[in-house]
Amino acid sequence: MAGTLLNKPGFRHLLTRFTTSRRSLQTLAYEEVRATTATPYHSTAFVLHGLLGSARNWRSFSRTLLSNISDPSGWRLVLVDLRNHGKSAGLEGLNPPHDLVNAAQDLADLVKSENWGWPDVVLGHSMGGKVALQFAQSCAAGHYGDHAKLPKQLWVLDSVPGEVNPIHSDGDVERVLKTLQGLPSTVPSRKWLVNHMIELGFSKSLSEWIGTNLKKVGDHETWAFNLDGAVEMFKSYREKSYVPLLEHPPKDMKIAIVRAENSDCWDPEVIQQLESLASQERDGSEGKVSLHVLPKSGHWVHVDNPKGLLEIVAPKISSLSN
Repeated sequence: MAGTLLNKPGFRHLLTRFTTSRRSLQTLAYEEVRATTATPYHSTAFVLHGLLGSARNWRSFSRTLLSNISDPSGWRLVLVDLRNHGKSAGLEGLNPPHDLVNAAQDLADLVKSENWGWPDVVLGHSMGGKVALQFAQSCAAGHYGDHAKLPKQLWVLDSVPGEVNPIHSDGDVERVLKTLQGLPSTVPSRKWLVNHMIELGFSKSLSEWIGTNLKKVGDHETWAFNLDGAVEMFKSYREKSYVPLLEHPPKDMKIAIVRAENSDCWDPEVIQQLESLASQERDGSEGKVSLHVLPKSGHWVHVDNPKGLLEIVAPKISSLSN
């Protein structure tokens, strides 16, 4: 049914109504994507960005995703700015340690603060994928209270669920973080930063993406993220492993891992392990794990092949409305 809803009169207009919702002190900043506010929603999906990203990186894809699932008016997509990122950077109350456990706890605190129902779907890209796994793990362990409910679906987009072996990493992320830490807290302009990064040997596309993370303050530009906090989160991302969760997924939960075909972050042994876990026959006491390959895509799955990603994700989310 991909694309069919986009042809309905007025639907494109409805999708452009993007709401920046209120937030309480000490809870994450977020935005909502709704098809319409005229009728109540019955299901919620959280969308989590990756390292040095923000909710706005996923606006376009989220709008399109909503238009390609059945019963779009019954769904709400909540695009979250994780701690140290986007509009959540610098908020009081999001205290250290800046690790995945606390990043996931922030999501639970947001649900409780806003008096929401627990999300039916959590979709996370890169570091956000591991935050999603931590959210499910903590929820299953009862860390969020007796009334917390597990997501029905967990989507982990091009995120290695185990420990990240530096041997199988090209070191780009580490090099970017080290470079940014060596820069002053304010820079003259976005153009200056992009040119500086290119001169240091980074690609034009990566340099321009880094430039999108600046915000104007007076006559200068400064980071839209808390760099030191983000570095701590990246360290936690590399060290944490959720393989045990995949080996024994919680009952009634489906964990879908999407590997980008051209991504360079995957160790062949990890791929083999995930294929084995996905092929296991499980009884009704456990959930399920699936592995999907997104063709013609690097790490930036929602940019490199958004249509292919929709074809994987949209039907599965639509099944929850049936």
